Amino acid sequence: MASIALKSFIGLRQTTSENKSIVLSKPTTQTHRNFRINASKSSPRVTGRNLRVAVVGGGPAGGAAAETLAKGGVETFLFERKLDNCKPCGGAIPLCMVGEFDLPLDIIDRRVTKMKMISPSNVAVDIGRTLKPHEYIGMVRREVLDAYLRDRATTAGATVINGLFLKMDLPKSTGSPYVLHYSDYNTKTGGAGEKKTVEVDAVIGADGANSRVAKNINAGEYEYAIAFQERIKISDDKMKYYEDLAEMYVGDDVSPDFYGWVFPKCDHVAVGTGTVTHKGDIKKLQIATRLRARDKIEGGTIIRVEAHPIPEHPRPRRVLDRVALVGDAAGYVTKCSGEGIYFAAKSGRMCAEAIVEGSENGKRMVDESDLRKYLEKWDKTYWPTYKVLDVLQKVFYRSNPAREAFVEMCADEYVQKMTFDSYLYKKVVPGNPLDDLKLAVNTIGSLVRANALRKEMEKLSV
Repeated sequence: MASIALKSFIGLRQTTSENKSIVLSKPTTQTHRNFRINASKSSPRVTGRNLRVAVVGGGPAGGAAAETLAKGGVETFLFERKLDNCKPCGGAIPLCMVGEFDLPLDIIDRRVTKMKMISPSNVAVDIGRTLKPHEYIGMVRREVLDAYLRDRATTAGATVINGLFLKMDLPKSTGSPYVLHYSDYNTKTGGAGEKKTVEVDAVIGADGANSRVAKNINAGEYEYAIAFQERIKISDDKMKYYEDLAEMYVGDDVSPDFYGWVFPKCDHVAVGTGTVTHKGDIKKLQIATRLRARDKIEGGTIIRVEAHPIPEHPRPRRVLDRVALVGDAAGYVTKCSGEGIYFAAKSGRMCAEAIVEGSENGKRMVDESDLRKYLEKWDKTYWPTYKVLDVLQKVFYRSNPAREAFVEMCADEYVQKMTFDSYLYKKVVPGNPLDDLKLAVNTIGSLVRANALRKEMEKLSV
């Protein structure tokens, strides 16, 4: 696998210059983070007030950013248009996120310790044998997680505004404010809301794949996938099967370039799929996913249908002047797995930390150089993860025979250990040289068999 060309990879380093919240539980007390102060002495001091920052978007990225800013002495405004947002998301979070973000266990619906990877020919491989007793993948509902993080930001001192961000006027001179225009839904002016403005010194765009903040700074476009998901209420007996189990289906029928999933929630399962190349066929692919899982979800009732775009690579521009993009707005979703929750929250926090550090806890103005420190740190930390997963998707998601080889590889305990360790702790885990050699040989063998199978299938189709 080491010899695979990466010419088409659009990596993180290819950048240009560029309350009505649901109270779920009492927010846990966090230790105040000690920020290293590195603001330039030439940065002007903010007089008569603290630095003001607007965070647009109240998902994991926005909630984490707003909390960090408010705790760091920055006057923070967090905008979210739908406080009951249920983004169509598998809802899987890694173990490290629970600890890093001090998440209470009561917002985690299920602790998944077993997973089935199911091939195009319905060969099922059990994954999870290498997990330690305390290790698991958390399953959450986005409306629950997002509301909790927003509540915690409010407790830290952020002002949460239930409103729709419309546009912003860029500064007319160095140090002058950004003027944000928005519809305030907290007022009693009907469904359209009351048109208002607010002036801020910096902006964090955490408003998802269709980010208006990104459009305002001409951040460029990116390829995106469509995720389609149905929440299905099944009987208690059938839910027992999914008590600590998740399923992933691969095959041209469920997605030509991604996978289908069945992930357990509190009292239902989330069944979904995604695709970049066949967006017009998404409902047909979803039907195929339901058919593959039909015996286990038979008799279930669809209680919610959701669809949403998911970015496939980072935007060409993620920072401009005093505006930065984080989460889906920046394009931080991994290839192969389609994971974005952890990376959203982490990027929001890292960006906010750069602002707090650069402003001396809200006392000085920030500039683009301060925000670029967040980008440098992000790229250095996570670029290898994106690169590896991009390679895996290109190699193993290109045909049904390749997917059969991928599922075959997943039966190997060494592969499982490397995969879970990397996922749970968000690091590309270095392997044992001898085991890596064996894995390379096995991978080549699986791909050779897959190629032979593909040729035989082509003969049959002639």
